[in-house]
Amino acid sequence: MNHEPSSPHLPDTIPLISSVAWGTLRAVMNFIPSIIDKLQRHPKRIVFPEGDEPRVIQAARQFHSLRLGAPILLGDPEKIKQVAADLKVPLDRVGIINPAAADGLADFAKRFEVLRKYKPMKGPESLEVMKNPLYFGAMMLWTNQVDGLVAGASHTTGSVLRPLFQVIKPAPNVKICSSCMIIETSDATLGDNGVLFFADCGVIPDPTVDQLADIAISTGQLARQLTGVRPRVAMLSFSTLGSAKHKLVGKMEAAAALTKQKAAAQMLELDVEGELQADTALVPEIARAKAPNSYVAGRANVLIFPDLNAGNIATKLVQRVGKANAFGQILLGLSRPAADLSRGCSYYDILGVAAVVGLQAIAYRELYPQK
Repeated sequence: MNHEPSSPHLPDTIPLISSVAWGTLRAVMNFIPSIIDKLQRHPKRIVFPEGDEPRVIQAARQFHSLRLGAPILLGDPEKIKQVAADLKVPLDRVGIINPAAADGLADFAKRFEVLRKYKPMKGPESLEVMKNPLYFGAMMLWTNQVDGLVAGASHTTGSVLRPLFQVIKPAPNVKICSSCMIIETSDATLGDNGVLFFADCGVIPDPTVDQLADIAISTGQLARQLTGVRPRVAMLSFSTLGSAKHKLVGKMEAAAALTKQKAAAQMLELDVEGELQADTALVPEIARAKAPNSYVAGRANVLIFPDLNAGNIATKLVQRVGKANAFGQILLGLSRPAADLSRGCSYYDILGVAAVVGLQAIAYRELYPQK
């Protein structure tokens, strides 16, 4: 059986991380081990709709072994067990649910019909929809039977997002849903000890000024929750503070100004600057030359891209050329924690994303407080 290549800084992928490998992991990376340490104090239930995917099975078993909570695999139990046996991965303490034969299938179908009251769906049709693990998992999340959902290892972004957007309501006071990638580099001088947040890299193709401001605030709040550090947000462009004149530059400049207004209105601790070029946002020496009076320039840990093209391309290049670890897409703006994986992810990437989603669930209302 072919295995997915391991993450850049990991030993070769194995079904379970040994104590020696885990020690090596802690020595070369800080972010995910720190997330794991926090989640071990408050374990959570994470559902994985792609239950027969080898990388997902490995990640689910590791999720349990590290005492992060209860992983639940969805799919045909016999197929899942066979894949696990081929991998020599034990499935004790890993939940397995077959949506097509689940006790709650009929109830989920009725709930789905209610959610689709503006686009009526007949009983047999809704039952068939709910047999799809992606829809079944979304309904488990909506009904609080699990604390988070992680999918996308073998499905496209559209296939993952469609059930979530149809079943899960937006978070309170949130106008848009977006996403962010968490980038962990080996250079501790970048971002927050090597950790950066990129957004939006997966949901909104061409965000407006207002949407960019909302993306910046949502991503900044997530960064604050996960790192404990006051977010330093850079609105990226090909210009730095007016060095070039173009409508695309003006868009990011306006987005920076609106983000400051919204952050102040919500009394959020958030520093924002823009527009900034990427090197100005990240490198202190360049920042001193191009933006000497900026608090964010040279120190940014949250990077907001002007559109999906820029964000997605930057993520892939940093991950593959820069040999950085990338965890996401972490979905923002939904009333329940969820993530859409890249189909090129390793099992360690899946484990890391599941840990992030679990940690989000601990204090999710703090990210999206009620008015």
